This record gives sequence, C-alpha cells and structure tokens, in this order.
Amino acid sequence: MGSNLDYFWPQFWQACMETFWTVCGSLIFGTLIGLPLGIILVITRPGHIKENKTVFYALNTIVNILRSVPFIILLVAIIPFTRLITGTSIGVAAAIVPLSIFLGPYLARLIENSLLEVDQGVLEAAYAMGATKYQIITKFIIPEVIPSLILSFTTGTISLIGSTAAAGAVGAGGLGDLAITYGYQRFETEVIVITVVLLVATVQLIQSTGNSLSRSIRRKRG
Repeated sequence: MGSNLDYFWPQFWQACMETFWTVCGSLIFGTLIGLPLGIILVITRPGHIKENKTVFYALNTIVNILRSVPFIILLVAIIPFTRLITGTSIGVAAAIVPLSIFLGPYLARLIENSLLEVDQGVLEAAYAMGATKYQIITKFIIPEVIPSLILSFTTGTISLIGSTAAAGAVGAGGLGDLAITYGYQRFETEVIVITVVLLVATVQLIQSTGNSLSRSIRRKRG
C-alpha cells in the first residue's frame, strides 16, 4: 500500500471517527430503549412484583419479532422512518436510527436475563423491610446484578460494532463502508486486512475491559 498511503490514511481516520460516533450514539439511544424495556419485561412477568400478563406478553412478542429480523433487512426496511427522523438515509445520523432500534430489543433481552438472576431471598428481604416496588427495583434488584449487567452491555456493544460495520455496506459510512468501497470494490486487500485487524482489536479491548470491571465488582462484594 506504499503508493496509496496518501489517499488511504485520511479516509481511514475519518472512517474510525464515523464508527466511533455511530457506536456511541447507537449505544446511548439503544440503552434508553433497552434498559426500561428489560426492567418492564422482568417486573411484569407472571409471579413477579408488578405482574401484568397483557403488558408482558405484548412486549415479549415485540422483542421477539424485532430480534428475529436480520439487521441488514431492518436497516433497509425502515429507511423511510430513518429519513423522516434525520432527513437523510446515509451517514452517521442515519445509521444511528436503525442501529438503536436493533440494539434496544437485544439489550432488553440481555438485561432481562441479568435481572432474573436475582435470588428470591433478596426480594423477600426487601418486602420484609417495607420497601416499595420502586425501591425494590432501584435499591435491590439492579444493584444486585451490576456485574452481570456490565457483561450484558459489553456483549451488546460488541454486537453493535459488528452491525455498524455491516451498515457501512449500504452507505452508512465508517469502517464497513471503507472496507467495501476501497477494499472490496477496488481490490485493495490491505484495506480489508487493516479494517479487520482494527475491529478485532477493538472487540478484544472492550471484552477484556468488561470482564475486568465485572470481576472487580464481584471481588469487592465477595
């Protein structure tokens, strides 16, 4: 790639920043969707503190439907909605919309599984102390599973990075777009290699950080 460095590196750094902001924005909005959704799925399920079968089964069905749609199909299917929200169907802002909708239900299911790990004895102790349902959620359930929640968000972030790269294939910008435009279409194998190495290194860093943080909290508690 010696003769191509002048054109490649500016595009590479721009693609890195596009991917970074896309991941950050999608993670924020995806969390705003997934966290309350996951909590509601837990507390409204049959036998839990705020049982509501209608709400539970309705949300459970919606989450299952959204999770069953491949991201690339979801991305294309909601282009009119994306254009309505952002005014465009390409670029970082446009990528954040489908990525958030994709990540929200995925995170909700991960968060639901984490919250269900809470021992029944913790809930009984909370009831015995006269805690309200809101206090049970915020003071007992969520703090009890923070290490597990950290791993859930780690898994969600890694999945998001992969989807961000896929979004680049349809003009969303970032490293995926760089790999397709310069690597695949121009037969620049080095571009694909560099992109893949960077994505792998990023995923390893995020996973290691999440694991370390989760273990650290568990050790402090144990």
